[in-house]
Amino acid sequence: MKERNALALPGLLVIFAALGLVAFSFYQFPQYIPLLTVPAAIIGFLLLKGFVIVSPNEAVVLTFFGKYTGSLIHNGFWWINPFAGRQKISLKIANFQSEQLKVNDAHGNPIEIAAVIVWRVVDSAKATFAVENCNSFVHLQGETALRHLSNLFPYEPHTPGEIALRSHPVDIARQLRAELEERTSLAGIEVLEAQLSHLAYSPEIAQAMLRRQQAQAVLAARQIIVDGAIGMVEMALRKLETDGIVQLDSASKSTMVNNLLVTLVSEHHIQPVLSTAPMRS
Repeated sequence: MKERNALALPGLLVIFAALGLVAFSFYQFPQYIPLLTVPAAIIGFLLLKGFVIVSPNEAVVLTFFGKYTGSLIHNGFWWINPFAGRQKISLKIANFQSEQLKVNDAHGNPIEIAAVIVWRVVDSAKATFAVENCNSFVHLQGETALRHLSNLFPYEPHTPGEIALRSHPVDIARQLRAELEERTSLAGIEVLEAQLSHLAYSPEIAQAMLRRQQAQAVLAARQIIVDGAIGMVEMALRKLETDGIVQLDSASKSTMVNNLLVTLVSEHHIQPVLSTAPMRS
């Protein structure tokens, strides 16, 4: 069932006719045709019952004897079938933040995750008749999609180029939105945005994961320091030989490389040791 425009007349045109008919029935008909007074009044009141006001970003879904007859989606003052059932539904943009869910990521690590979802109704007929309550439906589908997404991706990447929840927020948001749109399209709902609002390891493993992250950071920093130190030692040896300052044999080069690496890589301040032994002639 898809949304379609309902048959409606401008309310201002009908209201004057209805009021005139009611007034005419009370003041004129009794003088000439008394039997038409009551029917005319009833018709006039029925006409008045058919008026409806549609506010901006609102739709009125109409049914007649259990059959969907259309929706009023244009704001204004309208006249419709007075016997038609009517149900108002909001077309405004809505948003909610899901509860913090405790789930497992793709590697089985327990994590806490939550998201902010922005949505709106784009098909009033589907939102009214396809689901019991579109607000509850979006909330439940949002949590379901978030749980499924958490099981597809790890919390952090373990291989180069791997998409993870923490390191690829744009890709994760795009994936979450696509899955939500697929789940909620049958209810006439459009998902405008879906972003993670909370992401963390569960408390029982948070300290262990923090130590692992710190160790990885230390190892990465050490690698950078060692690579830089080796480059500096190579440059120093080449400079000494090119400028002819000193000629070093293999043993002297090994000693110099060892001393330079210790000086450059060490985390503590290095104190030079000078030999004071007299030189032999």
